[in-house]
Parts: sequence; structure tokens; C-alpha cells
Amino acid sequence: MRVIGITGSIATGKSTCSAILSSPPYSLPLIDADLLARKAVEPGTWGYRRIVATFGPTTPDLLLPATDAQCGGREDGPDGKGRPLNRPALGRRVFGTSEERVRDRKKLNAIVHPAVRFYIARAMLYYWLLGYWAVLADVPLLFESGLDIFCSTVVVVAVSDPKIQMQRLRERDPFLSAEDAENRVKSQVDVREKAARCESRNKANKNAGKGYVLYNDGSREDLQLQIAEVMRDIRAKSPRWWTWLLVLAPPLTAAAAAWEVLRNWYLRRQTIRERGEELGKTRM
Repeated sequence: MRVIGITGSIATGKSTCSAILSSPPYSLPLIDADLLARKAVEPGTWGYRRIVATFGPTTPDLLLPATDAQCGGREDGPDGKGRPLNRPALGRRVFGTSEERVRDRKKLNAIVHPAVRFYIARAMLYYWLLGYWAVLADVPLLFESGLDIFCSTVVVVAVSDPKIQMQRLRERDPFLSAEDAENRVKSQVDVREKAARCESRNKANKNAGKGYVLYNDGSREDLQLQIAEVMRDIRAKSPRWWTWLLVLAPPLTAAAAAWEVLRNWYLRRQTIRERGEELGKTRM
């Protein structure tokens, strides 16, 4: 089964790309890391308790007030497991470029990422057993978290003009101030750096099909045309007989997966060495 990692930066169109690929005519199963991250910090979970313990004492508005509709008017939340997290407040605490915010963001990632990795692995196993030829993994921090080594192919959705990114973010999240929007963009690795890293996956073989960059500066129709071209290329490199052979021969699947991860790990290390400190900063 081919694992197609979809990534980008905030407001570049990554979710739009995933929505197109998970709908006809492609209809690929989608593993959304953002949704899994929300699941990992729902009230009552281990992640929720760790976040409250870590940030609660210094973030008075970390939890939604009891008067919020999501809390049902209860101090202990609608189901007695605690009030939901106030995501805008948590975002203000961890997004930014100051030393304190970078440190807090790493603490948050250390809590959320392990749970998300477990959910992703479980979902991949499920879709492999169902015989799908490919699965989409929509992961905003694909390179930063190191999950790119588990992907057969990586697709980066980028924009060439940073102003487009800022404009889309403000339109999507009108509650953000200009400063908040800028902090969120700067808290992530520049999308053009991600594009360069994605393209480096094809360095050994330009026709390997291991990395594609979609520049989403235009309309949805423009993006759809790019997606169609990329999917034709990926499909040509994933014959149906190989998919079913992997399903019917688990030892071969394990060997092929191990080789894929090892090769991607080597490419990752090589890229970090060649691109130097700038790329090294993405390792969190």
C-alpha cells in the first residue's frame, strides 16, 4: 500500500488538496492528523490531562468557561471529564518565535505527537487489511515530526507568494489579529523550504515519484489539474497486482515497508546534511 503524505503550511491549501483526493474520482481513504490530534486531547484523555497539568497553572483561560455552549453549563464539562481546551488561548501560548513560545510548543508537541503516531499507524493497518492501493496521510508537521520516512510519496501544497498565505489565513480565521496570524505563519517552517525538501526526495532518481510540489497560487480548478497530473504519475508507479501481493503475503509487506522506511530515513539524513542548519531546525 502506498502511503501518500500530504503536507504544507497553514493556509496554503493542504486541506483542500486532501478533500479533493478523498472524493471521487480518487476516493482515497484519508487519515487527518489534525482530527487525530483533537481526539488525542479530548477531555478525559491522557493528553488532555498532561496539557492541563503543563500549561494550566500559567494559562488562566486554558479551558473554556463553564458558560460556553460546549461545556453545557457545567464546571466539570458536559460529560464530567473536564471542560474542553480553549484552542485560541493555547495557540497564543505556543505560536510565535520567542524562545519561551518555541519551548512551550515543543512541550505541546511532545504530548500530542506520540498519540497521533499511534492513531495513524492503527488507521494505516486498517486500510491495508481492506486492500486499498493507497492511503492519504494529511500531516501539517510531516517533516518536523519525522513522519515523512513512513511515506512512499510526499506531496507539498505550497504558495509562491507569502502574501497569499496571510490573506487566506485571515479570511479563514477572522478572529485572528494580524499579529496572531503572522505568529502562526512564522511558527512553522517556511513552505518554500518544505517544497525544496520534498523535491530532494527525487534527487537519486527524478522519476522516482517520491516527492511532488503543488503550487496553489490560483483557483481550485488550477489545483485540481495539478492533482490529476500527479495522481496519474503515482498510479502508474503502483500496479494493482503489487497491492494485492502485499496484502496476500504479509512477510513481503513487512520487508517492503522496512526497506521503504530505511531508504527514506537515509534520504532524510542526507538532505539535512546537505541543506545544513536551516533544515536541521525542522527536527523537533
